[in-house]
Amino acid sequence: MAKALLSLSFLFVLHALFFTTLLKPSNSQPATDANTDFIESSCKSTHYQALCVQCLSGYASSVQQDPRLLARAALQVSLDRAHDVSSYVARLSQFQGITPRESQAVRDCMQNVGDSVNRLSQSINELGQMGGQAAAGDAFEWHMSNVQTWVSGALTDENMCLDGFSRPDMDGSVKNSVRGQVEELGQVVSNALALVDRFGSRRRGAKAQP
Repeated sequence: MAKALLSLSFLFVLHALFFTTLLKPSNSQPATDANTDFIESSCKSTHYQALCVQCLSGYASSVQQDPRLLARAALQVSLDRAHDVSSYVARLSQFQGITPRESQAVRDCMQNVGDSVNRLSQSINELGQMGGQAAAGDAFEWHMSNVQTWVSGALTDENMCLDGFSRPDMDGSVKNSVRGQVEELGQVVSNALALVDRFGSRRRGAKAQP
C-alpha cells in the first residue's frame, strides 16, 4: 500500500513539474496590437484556436506579421513540447506501479515521440531554407512538401503512441497521464501544420500576383 501511494505521489509531482515548465515565449519585448491581432487572426485557421493563441502570443513581437516566421515559431513550440513530452514519458518509466504491459507501451511511446522530435527538427531546418526569395517555383514546392510531410509524420508518431495505450485493460493512471500529454502535443503539432499550410498558400498567392 505504501509503495502504491509513493508511486502515485511520484506521478502527481511529475505531472505538476511538466506543466510549470511548458511554455517558453521567445521575446520579452512588448508586442504591438497589430502583431497580436496577426497571431489571433492566423490562429483562426487552426483546429485548436485557443491553444494556438496561448502558445504563440509570446512570439508576437519577433514574428510581427510574417507568416513564415509564425509557422517557424509554431514548429519550434511543437519541438519544445515534444522534447518535454519525451522527457516526461522517460521519467514515467520509473513509476513503481507500472505493469509490464504499460512498461512496453511507455517504451514504444518514447520511440514514437523521439521520432516526432526528429521530424519536427527536420521541418524547422527545411523551413529555414525558404526565407526571403531564396526559394521560388519548384524549389519552394519541394521544400514545402518536405515540411508538410515531416510535420504530418510527427502527428502519425503521436497517434501511434496513443494506440499503444488503447487496450481496455490499460485504463489506469499511467495511460491517462500519457494520453493527456500526447493528445495536447498532437494538438500543438496540428496547429503548426495548419500555419505551415497557411504560409504556403499565402506565399503562392503573392507569387501569382502580377
